[in-house]
Amino acid sequence: MIRTLFAATAAWLLCAAALLAAADIREVTSPGGITAWLVEEHSIPFVSVEIRFEGGTALDAPGKRGATLLMSALLEEGAGDLDSQGFAAARDDLAAQFEFDAYDDALTVSARMLTENRAQAAALLKSALVAPRFDADAIERVRGQVLSIIQSDALDPNRIAGTTYDHLVFGDHPYGSARYGTAESVAALTRDDLIAAKDAVMARDRMYVAAVGDITAEELGALIDDLLGDLPATGAPLPPPAEMDLGGGVTVVDFDSPQSVVVFGQKGIRRDDPDFFAAYVLNHILGGQGFASRLMNEVREKRGLTYGISTDLLPMDLAASWQGYFASANEKVAEAIAVVRAEWARAAAEGVTQEELDAAKTYLTGSYPLRFDGNGRIAGILVGMQSEHLPISYVRDRNGYVEAVTLDDIRRVAARLMTPDALRFVVVGRPVGLPAGG
Repeated sequence: MIRTLFAATAAWLLCAAALLAAADIREVTSPGGITAWLVEEHSIPFVSVEIRFEGGTALDAPGKRGATLLMSALLEEGAGDLDSQGFAAARDDLAAQFEFDAYDDALTVSARMLTENRAQAAALLKSALVAPRFDADAIERVRGQVLSIIQSDALDPNRIAGTTYDHLVFGDHPYGSARYGTAESVAALTRDDLIAAKDAVMARDRMYVAAVGDITAEELGALIDDLLGDLPATGAPLPPPAEMDLGGGVTVVDFDSPQSVVVFGQKGIRRDDPDFFAAYVLNHILGGQGFASRLMNEVREKRGLTYGISTDLLPMDLAASWQGYFASANEKVAEAIAVVRAEWARAAAEGVTQEELDAAKTYLTGSYPLRFDGNGRIAGILVGMQSEHLPISYVRDRNGYVEAVTLDDIRRVAARLMTPDALRFVVVGRPVGLPAGG
């Protein structure tokens, strides 16, 4: 059965992009009132189901940081009458695959199951969602794994830079601390805390569902009613929007290393902002297109100050950030920061060229279909579209939004958003010419 599933996966990868181009994405409402998006594809005998619960680790209770992530890691560690080993054996016997994870804004459940075993696999997944055991031995084992990650992150300059930046920018908001929690908070978590975390996030009022593969609308309706109908009706209220403290400047964290890691950023733009696509194209030109980006050209190619530099728009549910990353030798990092600031200021004042805009459009529209490289990926994209309140037609219309961006749009958005003086840099290392603190 496992070999069958892998063969099905390989075949699906060959036709996924073509499938989506002609896909009939349907909105399905189950008899119990649960909404899902569906793409039927009956040539391969398996289906992917993706579930997203809004809120994620941002719903950790005060003093319980890390509870949602630890809870999500334990969902497969025994459920119903099956302990951890029994659950794993049952899943493997069915050639099913389940993945659970928790992020700042969402807890995600990804499931893949063969058509011949779909009923049994769905029943097993349901037990993990509604009746996880949270056995003491499993809690301690997974807690130990999380504590090991926390310990490792404390010695990783990339992680230190990211968590320092987040704390400076977001403060006491959940976005301001690592989703894993701290060694102290994780060590103190109890089984009751995990049950409370599950009830807070895994509820029907905050879920989005998609399925892609060998299943009909009627079959999907019955499956999701049975799978999700017994979850609590409502979860915990979402936290308030995050206030971003970005006053500019450089913060140095001392770390014994021959190079410095740098995270930098400013306020970004919400996904539902009318100017989002202009900002998206602008970011691609500035730092999002690998070796062709302005920052790569100025910081790496012309001056040799880094191996790589990139920027991303991060429109989270409760805040919008625009962040970048690079690493540079300690004696070169001050110059690299100066170049980044100068390029930020140049884009804010001048926008971009027509040649840059045309090249960005060609890349962004041409690479878009490559995202749909499997039914699991497609299901994840459909859930993401729902959570961002995009219409089903977005898959067909998205490239048109990119093509519609003009030079005037870029100039307007660059002048509106880009604030070189407010860029906040966090440097982890021993940079020459940049004092510690800041």
